[in-house]
Amino acid sequence: MKINARRLLDTATEVLDTEATAIRAMSDRIGEEFVSACRLILECRSHLVVTGMGKSGHIGHKLAATLASTGTPAFFVHPAEASHGDLGMIGEHNLVLALSNSGETEELLRLLPGLKRLGVGLIAMTGNPDSTLAQHSDVHLDTSVDREACPLGLAPTASTSVQLALGDALAIALLDARGFTADDFARSHPAGSLGRRLLLRISDLMHSGDDLPTIHSGESIAECIMQMTRGRLGLCAVLDTDDQLVGIVTDGDLRRHVDELADIRHTPVERIMTADPRTIGQDELAAAAVEIMQNHRIQGVLVTGNGGRLVGALNFQDLLQAGVV
Repeated sequence: MKINARRLLDTATEVLDTEATAIRAMSDRIGEEFVSACRLILECRSHLVVTGMGKSGHIGHKLAATLASTGTPAFFVHPAEASHGDLGMIGEHNLVLALSNSGETEELLRLLPGLKRLGVGLIAMTGNPDSTLAQHSDVHLDTSVDREACPLGLAPTASTSVQLALGDALAIALLDARGFTADDFARSHPAGSLGRRLLLRISDLMHSGDDLPTIHSGESIAECIMQMTRGRLGLCAVLDTDDQLVGIVTDGDLRRHVDELADIRHTPVERIMTADPRTIGQDELAAAAVEIMQNHRIQGVLVTGNGGRLVGALNFQDLLQAGVV
């Protein structure tokens, strides 16, 4: 088959323009019905149940996941399965969001009597305000489009894009109304990179106790090197006689002061240490340590607790292994 690159690009551009136009048109007509839908969902005492068949069902799956991860408890129920027992997953305190471009999807219409008996509220998202589903809903969200992006006018394209965009608008409007925060989002995504950045604290990653390389002022560079080798962090904290932090020695300090290492057994560690080192509190987010290390071009940082006392240390490798970076 001969490939016509120009025709492929022209078709793709036309599809994108058609779908973008459909979404912009919906943006112009969004109004009180949208507010009513948000109000019903915010007042719902249990989960929002999303349902839809075919392509609308695929969009529904995605919207249920987006809603659930942004503070609106939601799950998807397949309408055909609902007619064969899964309707039992829906209770009187639930609310249903049904997606259908035609508003006449048979599997969805079969659910209407059962939902009515349960007293369950219904939000319909259809492309036909005069459809059966729209007429039996408590709130109707109009997702009609002038035309599909498919040149045959058959494959759901612009209509599903509008459903997806309106569903996302619903989810984010609800997020804002609930005061949902980045920390809340992270708690529902603990395995994701965002969750690690927003949930992991310095205390979760730091080396402490016997794993923390320390030396007292007045001790030799040789002892410092031994502690650094034992700790394998590329650093050693320097403490005064009251165990207060006064400095740090890193691998970089050793390289920069190589001329002073001729008599490491008798040269005090203060000769090569960096005084007043960068520190971070043990209760701060691990992501804050990344920022400190990157901004100051250092490979490790000391951790302090109450009263500024040294309690731990961590290096860039610890952050990499934890997936924070």
